Amino acid sequence: MPTSGSIKNENSVRKIETQKKENKGCHENKDIALTVKAQTIDELHLLQKKKSAPTTPKGSEATLFSFSEDERSKQQLQSISASLASLTRESGPKVVKGDPDKRFEGRRVSHVSHHRITPTIAVSDSALKFTHVLYNLSPAELYEQAIKYEKGTFMTSTGALATLSGAKTGRSPRDKRVVKDHVTQNELWWGKGSPNIEMDEHSFMVNRERAVDYLNSLDKVFVNDQFLNWDPENRIKVRIVSTRAYHSLFMHNMCIRPTPEEVKNFGTPDFTIYNAGQFPCNRYTHYMTSSTSIDLNLTRKEMVILGTQYAGEMKKGLFSVMHYLMPKSQILSLHSGCNMGKDGDVALFFGLSGTGKTTLSTDHNRYLIGDDEHCWSDKGVSNIEGGCYAKCIDLSREKEPDIWNAIKFGTVLENVVFDEHIREVDYADKSVTENTRAAYPIEYIPNAKLPCVGPHPKNVILLACDAFGVLPPVSKLSLAQTMYHFISGYTALVAGTEQGIKEPQATFSACFGAAFIMLHPTQYAAMLAEKMQKQGATGWLVNTGWSGGSYGCGSRIKLAYTRKIIDAIHSGSLLNAEYKKTEIFGLEIPTEVEGVPSEILDPMNTWPDKNVYKETLLKLARLFKNNFETFTNYKIGKDNKLTEDILAAGPIF
Repeated sequence: MPTSGSIKNENSVRKIETQKKENKGCHENKDIALTVKAQTIDELHLLQKKKSAPTTPKGSEATLFSFSEDERSKQQLQSISASLASLTRESGPKVVKGDPDKRFEGRRVSHVSHHRITPTIAVSDSALKFTHVLYNLSPAELYEQAIKYEKGTFMTSTGALATLSGAKTGRSPRDKRVVKDHVTQNELWWGKGSPNIEMDEHSFMVNRERAVDYLNSLDKVFVNDQFLNWDPENRIKVRIVSTRAYHSLFMHNMCIRPTPEEVKNFGTPDFTIYNAGQFPCNRYTHYMTSSTSIDLNLTRKEMVILGTQYAGEMKKGLFSVMHYLMPKSQILSLHSGCNMGKDGDVALFFGLSGTGKTTLSTDHNRYLIGDDEHCWSDKGVSNIEGGCYAKCIDLSREKEPDIWNAIKFGTVLENVVFDEHIREVDYADKSVTENTRAAYPIEYIPNAKLPCVGPHPKNVILLACDAFGVLPPVSKLSLAQTMYHFISGYTALVAGTEQGIKEPQATFSACFGAAFIMLHPTQYAAMLAEKMQKQGATGWLVNTGWSGGSYGCGSRIKLAYTRKIIDAIHSGSLLNAEYKKTEIFGLEIPTEVEGVPSEILDPMNTWPDKNVYKETLLKLARLFKNNFETFTNYKIGKDNKLTEDILAAGPIF
């Protein structure tokens, strides 16, 4: 075959001319090559990549065409630059789009000029440089960045991105701070039992300046503009500025991903995270107790992360923000799973670690609305997030097929151990941490309901793994009892789960998520009761723990029995059962549940020694009462009647 052209240099590509042939049918001509329109490798690479051309949404042509692409890009970069403004730079850095390592690929890159105000403090050298913004990159682009530049990042055999979170492999709740100012001092829950550890505005600004200076000193930063809350009327616009592709991909998965048109018209974010976790805080700054600090300023609508690269801090930090913002609009924020039946019946699942919340809310016969964070408004429920953050320790295809199959391209795997050659993950290996995690978009779950919204819940299910073995497998709760057990947030740790635990140990977490709530627990409980009463929802307490004795003597309630109980709740058949009341806790328990042995429904029947049962029941009741004393100083309802009703719904002895 004759050719034309020659190799001009090492980057040139041979230009191939093909002979014209007579048309002998499409099958004979389909493999004939055309001339390659490139003279160098770089030119060929430019041909390889097609520029995205987002479609125009109906009804918004005037809005979209009112700005040119250059003007729109300029506004976007100015917004990001303003987000990165500093005390020493009244405007932010000069930012340009794109990866600095691609600036020689032949593409024209222009920077944004700023109308700079003369600062009162001398401008630092870092303000005179360009910071490249890698904005809302796709998973494929983030894979390239992470694997190339972040040590300890690899692709696994299933296509997931395995990475390391550094020295911190979990959240640091003792290092979380909330600014106490003239706004929040009267709104938030402070003091004994509260997760809100205060800091002042000045200390926050010191940490913010340290984070922003660090981000501005880098050649490139990652920026995600995304949403929280699938309810379009109440969604929150969030901006995450981070230093690692891993963090950007994590938040791409966990937040709600905007369409290209929504990105174009994103505007100013409602809340901004500055994740400078690769850089420590100054331990001599007031209120600091370590080199790690996670700081929330609700008035400034900002969050600063220093000294930890654990991505879960961003997820849970935003959840705390939603726990503050949503109740202001009479929307209840919930740390719960949520699913919906084919007839539109919605159930909420509350439960601490080990209670079976993920397992029981994942049901192939029902649609998954979300696994962890939700809002309940006057219209119904909506998922706050756009993804799932599942535990991976001891994960197996048999036990959790949906999670297993979701670990594919686009999923982030944190701190897992894998074979260095074939890259298969060993989910049983705890060498790095027991808190191994997978973060993936919710659409990776086959029965996910998209969009992630649903009607008002019909059932509110509170899960407890009672290792004392005295709570019934299922109890129907009154509204006051639902509030009491919701505020208590009970489960039990067993021997072997944590170092030093030799017998069952009660654990209480207010609203089943004490680390993230911002207001007093009784405020969330009152909102829950109001919505349940208005919508006719029923509260249930389901024990997934022990029966016939405490841990070590009795046996754990079979998962098959618990599933039958949950099915009876979903179908409504359990509402029509005959009930009797237990002593001490005053719980209504059914005498029969289809598919469940009747003798286990009353826990006393399963204990060989009834006296030991009563002693253990009293012991747990005292633990409940002692825990609840933290909340009795907060008065709600007219004449404090609601508080009295909640207290009366607890154990009586």
